[in-house]
Amino acid sequence: MLTHSSTNGTGTRDTGHGNHKEDSPFLNSADAAKKSDFYDRNLALFEEELDIRPKVSSLLSRLVNYTNITQGAKEHEEEESAEASRRKAPKSPNMGTLMGVYLPCLQNIFGVILFLRLTWIVGTAGIVQSFLIVLMCCSCTMLTAISMSAIATNGVVPAGGAYFMISRSLGPEFGGAVGLCFYLGTTFAAAMYILGAIEIFLKYLVPQAAIFHATDPHGGDSALLNNMRVYGSICLSLMAVVVFVGVKYVNKLASLFLACVIISIVSIYAGAIKSITHPPEFPICMLGNRTLVRDLFDVCAKTVMEGNDTVPSQLWKNFCTPGNLSSAHCDDDYFSQNNVTEIQGIPGLASGIIRENMWGDYLQKAEILEKAGLQSVDVHGAMESFGLYVSADIATSFTLLVGIFFPSATGIMAGSNRSGDLRDAQKSIPVGTILAITTTSLVYFSSVVLFGACIEGVVLRDKFGDAVNKNLVVGTLSWPSPWVIVIGSFFSTVGAGLQSLTGAPRLLQAIAKDNIIPFLRVFGHGKANGEPTWALLLTGLIAELGILIASLDMVAPILSMFFLMCYLFVNLACAVQTLLRTPNWRPRFRYYHWALSFLGMSMCLALMFISSWYYAIVAMCIAGMIYKYIEYQGAEKEWGDGIRGLSLSGARYALLRLEVGPPHTKNWRPQLLVLLKLDEDLHVKYPRLLTFASQLKAGKGLTIVGSVIQGNFLESYGETQAAEQAIKNMMEIERVKGFCQVVVASKVREGIAHLIQSCGLGGMKHNTVVMGWPYGWRQSEDPRAWKTFINTVRCTTAAHLALMVPKNVSFYPSNHERFTDGNIDVWWIVHDGGMLMLLPFLLKQHKVWRKCKMRIFTVAQMDDNSIQMKKDLATFLYQLRIEAEVEVVEMHDSDISAYTYERTLMMEQRSQMLRQMRLSSAERDREAQLVKDRHSLVRMGSLYSDEEEEVVEPPPEKVQMTWTREKCEAERRNRNNAPENFRELISLKPDQSNVRRMHTAVKLNEVIVNKSHDARLVLLNMPGPPRNTDGDENYMEFLEVLTEGLERVLLVRGGGREVITIYS
Repeated sequence: MLTHSSTNGTGTRDTGHGNHKEDSPFLNSADAAKKSDFYDRNLALFEEELDIRPKVSSLLSRLVNYTNITQGAKEHEEEESAEASRRKAPKSPNMGTLMGVYLPCLQNIFGVILFLRLTWIVGTAGIVQSFLIVLMCCSCTMLTAISMSAIATNGVVPAGGAYFMISRSLGPEFGGAVGLCFYLGTTFAAAMYILGAIEIFLKYLVPQAAIFHATDPHGGDSALLNNMRVYGSICLSLMAVVVFVGVKYVNKLASLFLACVIISIVSIYAGAIKSITHPPEFPICMLGNRTLVRDLFDVCAKTVMEGNDTVPSQLWKNFCTPGNLSSAHCDDDYFSQNNVTEIQGIPGLASGIIRENMWGDYLQKAEILEKAGLQSVDVHGAMESFGLYVSADIATSFTLLVGIFFPSATGIMAGSNRSGDLRDAQKSIPVGTILAITTTSLVYFSSVVLFGACIEGVVLRDKFGDAVNKNLVVGTLSWPSPWVIVIGSFFSTVGAGLQSLTGAPRLLQAIAKDNIIPFLRVFGHGKANGEPTWALLLTGLIAELGILIASLDMVAPILSMFFLMCYLFVNLACAVQTLLRTPNWRPRFRYYHWALSFLGMSMCLALMFISSWYYAIVAMCIAGMIYKYIEYQGAEKEWGDGIRGLSLSGARYALLRLEVGPPHTKNWRPQLLVLLKLDEDLHVKYPRLLTFASQLKAGKGLTIVGSVIQGNFLESYGETQAAEQAIKNMMEIERVKGFCQVVVASKVREGIAHLIQSCGLGGMKHNTVVMGWPYGWRQSEDPRAWKTFINTVRCTTAAHLALMVPKNVSFYPSNHERFTDGNIDVWWIVHDGGMLMLLPFLLKQHKVWRKCKMRIFTVAQMDDNSIQMKKDLATFLYQLRIEAEVEVVEMHDSDISAYTYERTLMMEQRSQMLRQMRLSSAERDREAQLVKDRHSLVRMGSLYSDEEEEVVEPPPEKVQMTWTREKCEAERRNRNNAPENFRELISLKPDQSNVRRMHTAVKLNEVIVNKSHDARLVLLNMPGPPRNTDGDENYMEFLEVLTEGLERVLLVRGGGREVITIYS
């Protein structure tokens, strides 16, 4: 049995293993270790990991004890009294399908449109097209309900309902965008219900309450709208106060409001059945084939009998001027030449009126309602008489009616919003929602048929019941009295408005608490009991905007857009999850399919553009802006969403496509691997390397930032994570879009080789390495820094990768600086693929370098024709479409100067001296190395140094493993003989090849400094390291001499392939 290693309750563990604290995919709770004094003997094999990988039994016990926090308005109601809430034990959810889902959905779906507008829609569109409108809207919501049921039954859905489902399925960006659309939809729904309630109040309940009155026959609409604005604002204020004072009152009244809805609907059916034998008496007065406003006169006739005399009626007086009362002639020709008839407004179910109402009759604004079958002499009437006829208040079309009707199909989310209150949410939500939609759809379909079969066409088209003595049209059909519908619909619309004003602030609060939209954070706060005060205030202000519109027919399409947008994304979420076959996608509801979700999504999109294309574009723009804002702010949420899965699938597909072959020269761009050096505190030593990378890339292509930690991976996991985080933070500051990779290796040199070989994936691999210059290599006795540098240069060459070394990188500009003038100078000495031409062009795309001009210098030898070279180079640049000044610099053959000879001599003397110093210290280091505990501490290696670099060993005969007396004396003599060694150094003669190389470096440096001393950036070819490793130190000296006296230098080495082409 394994020995038990002690662990504490917070989950710390021995760093000797690579375990890290995993995010619990289930529920956060106290550690299981605290509950038991000893681990199960049968699990001894796993005992060291039980703090992060609990026993199955303890996990299951925690899951069973977990209860959903009840949500919606319940917890606010219980927290009204703090003391009472302390005493109460938390109640487990106990609502069934009927009370928890079915009835709330019914209440939310049935609304103001059914009572105020459905008769008008049937009259205007006809039974067939009305049937089509209802079918489209109800099919859309049914398909959405199927998708929603699949999502809702795929795990526990806490508070937040639709917002929670979409955000957790499609990610924070879509979640925030759709959540706000759903919030705006619910808020405008509150405005629509309030406008509906005020319309019932002013038109049918208390018409005398109107403040504004029409001064002329055409001014009735504006007077009504102003009345709606005043009363709507008062009503909204009262409702907001009710919601603010206590949600419990809204909840207690909810059942009363639902009863009103059901009684009203039953009364319609009862009236329709009664109309078969006893249709209600609502006569309509017609002049010719035109419908008259019934409340402006008493008798539907031109003359009436008073005793034995025939006298003009009130109707005659309305049409004719007072001067002509006694005469037989009237100024209004239409009134004179047409007869007045009275027809039945509600002929009844058995009358056969259904044939006339089968097809639509769309009207223009101010068009008078006419009955097709009646005889009429078509002459112009007097304009003064226009107010006596019933006319259309708005122009109608099929698309307009779709937008107005759709809100009466919304409200299907009511069940999922209460998921926390349900006993078995995964069973109740699908069953209750689908049953509610089926019920409401049947009611709508039957209502369309009943209205068309019972009511006269002109009455159906009469929106405000002017022809039936200002009665609510649907009320004329109801039994036992029109007042049942009027009062019932008034209370149901008030109740629906209160429900919307209660739900919308909570939805906004849920979005604000998720902290994905920073400027909404304030709306997450509220009263001590959690009541969202600030969210309620904002909701009231937005609803007031809807009320200022004042027209129910204008507000309905607006909220249709927002709800359709929400439903579209519910369908998208289900389709994406199904097609991706995410392992976690295991809904209990089985009757869904991705094709149904796509059909639902398409229908939502089609309905958006059918009902109002400009509102649809506005709604999509709002959602798009919110999406981009959340993406820009960088919502750091990992919700395991489907869009992440979709991105992975897309990335995999793209990577497999990229594998086909290397990119064409036209598509070549530097894909960077930036090698960073970290200091002892894991901070980036030269952040300007990242600045340079971001300026070069401008957000395009691939950037991988790599670093090496020296040590053992098993012991260095924590340091690796910290280093990665430090690099990511610096990348964010410097706006570098890319990936980060930190490697642990026993030698830094090996770590860099690993990075160069293995970074990237498939076709997305780096083709260019960016590394810093090893500053201070001359002053350091330690050769490892420059040796690692040269080794990296050799590795990039071997891997056929391009290399860039920014020298004096700390002088490079930051992203906030702007060069308003100056030059980027390119010194094109040898051709290695065209990198030198391409890099300045890419840099000039960035705002820092945009104003700089490009100059290209090339070097001509004695036997070159410099004039022809300049012409050829200018032509070449013209064909490359690169704008640059061209200059050819002639380098004459000259004798090697004394300065060059002296410089070479100094270089070799220094090299020899350092070598001897290292030889003498080798024995001391070797003895110390034996007693050093190599595994006791983890050290950060500098990127350009190897902690265990092999020292240059002395000849074998000098090696001794112990210090003897003789050895000590020999060492002392060695030190005394040091001056003789230095005399040997002084008499040294330089190597001829080194002198030649130094001569080239000195001459080139003179020319470059002469021409480019004031350039903003100098790019030049980086010579390759010597094939013989003995000359590595001299190579570093040549590079120093070559770049001496220049402020910003970029040494460039091509990867052995063409990266620029003249062809299109």
